[in-house]
Amino acid sequence: MRLRNLILGAVCAAALTTPALAQSLTAITGGRVLTGTSVIENGTVVIQNGRVVSVGTGAAPSGARVIDARGKVVAPGFVAVDSGLGASEISSVGGSDDQTNGANTISASFDVSYGLDPWSFTLPVARLGGITRAIVVPGHPGGGGGNHRDDGDADFAGVGAAGLQAPSLFAGQAAVIHLAQGTDILVKPRVAMVAPFGEAGAGVAGGARGAEFTQFKETLAEVRLYARNRAAYDRAGLRELSLSRADLEALIPVANGTMPLIVTVHRAADIQQVLRLAREEGVKVILDGAEEGWLVADQIVAAGVPVLLNPISNLPGNLETRAVRMENAAALDAAGVVIAIKGNEGSIHRARETRYNAGNAVSHGLPYEAAIEAITVNPAKIFGMAGQIGELRAGAAADVVVWSGDPLEPLSNAEVIFIGGAEQAPTSRQFLLRDRYRTGGEGAMPPAYTR
Repeated sequence: MRLRNLILGAVCAAALTTPALAQSLTAITGGRVLTGTSVIENGTVVIQNGRVVSVGTGAAPSGARVIDARGKVVAPGFVAVDSGLGASEISSVGGSDDQTNGANTISASFDVSYGLDPWSFTLPVARLGGITRAIVVPGHPGGGGGNHRDDGDADFAGVGAAGLQAPSLFAGQAAVIHLAQGTDILVKPRVAMVAPFGEAGAGVAGGARGAEFTQFKETLAEVRLYARNRAAYDRAGLRELSLSRADLEALIPVANGTMPLIVTVHRAADIQQVLRLAREEGVKVILDGAEEGWLVADQIVAAGVPVLLNPISNLPGNLETRAVRMENAAALDAAGVVIAIKGNEGSIHRARETRYNAGNAVSHGLPYEAAIEAITVNPAKIFGMAGQIGELRAGAAADVVVWSGDPLEPLSNAEVIFIGGAEQAPTSRQFLLRDRYRTGGEGAMPPAYTR
């Protein structure tokens, strides 16, 4: 009996960790195809070798495995933004949280990709919500996604070990992951830097917003000084700098405008100042939160800055979000701002609700097509992966989900899931536990229960 129990446990684990083998050529036919930018009725999506081969209305190629999607919806896999998937299991259990770093000697150089867990129980749950890729961000004060620390006394600035910033203005670097079963989920590390602004950023800098902007400018000046004088720095011929060498190196791409800076900001006035700062310093920014963004939508679009938002934010939790409204997504989109819709509570355990949030945005004025773009092609565009993920087009990664109905309808289910062309098991640890205890019988309980 003990051997049988061990075998059962191994089988359950394999169901979550072993990628399903897909035939080299697969055609999904007859469904309503949402490409991410258009709709094809009675469409055919052909995938092979991990890529989309074609999207159209033709017949399935000879010899292909055919999946009948008549009466169903075929869509690209969704992209979770501002997420903690794979980096945090239980935020209150420190040993399972590799998303937040508290050391002042490592801040901007903190690379969240080194803490990713391909066996995280959160990944299969998100997959069942149609999520196939995610932008994983470091935790930081004042944010609306990821595992962000609460604002408090610990966030106020001071001089820490070695005379370095404590805490730093920068939380670290984000990464792109895929959610396929396997041993390596990293797609691309260091895709963006993360920093809090507004009230949380002011707390980090000492209590006032003006202090943070001044400190930010001084930090970038130091980074540029270091980049021009590495040799002098190596021989201790440069003045003392407020960041470690690792952090200075990590910020060079931000200072020269090649790495975007995800700026957590909520108040309209703070958004204006961040846009001004980006213009003055030549920094490429992505606004995260922007609950009052609709008030300054014209300025955001003029600056060419995208926004990551939660469209169901509708109650002012503090003075930073006095003008929050559920029409924010619709207003920003109507103005021409590129938006990406987030999940709830850090897009970890509730990342699967990203599609619900997109549906709520539609009910408050966002066009349906724009809502689909906000969870597919827009995140890809914002994070430099346009045409590679989040879209059904020839050459893109074969992240394809067949839905029982409208994917923005909560009662619809993901019936078939492909990530990178590999079909995924439509299950999760929760479903496996449900089946174990519902079925009962010999071998249903863990070995320790029989003692």
